[in-house]
Amino acid sequence: MADLTYYVAMPFLQDETGSPMAGAAEECQSSSSALRRAEILSRAAGSIGAVAFSRTGDPMSGEFAEAKLLRKFGNVPDDLSGL
Repeated sequence: MADLTYYVAMPFLQDETGSPMAGAAEECQSSSSALRRAEILSRAAGSIGAVAFSRTGDPMSGEFAEAKLLRKFGNVPDDLSGL
């Protein structure tokens, strides 16, 4: 199977200690829709920020390349290696 690219918007919230934590990721149809959705999520109640990113890989084998950050909105951690 050919590689597929997934576009994702994901908000960031604060836990009870004030540390940032990732919220529920939302799959989007394109990079532009992921950017728009991330911007909206960054302004939602309780959100401290959001990111838009993409991942490319083979869903059949489960092998994916590192996530590529499209854009950060708001107060998002610098280290996003866990995406």
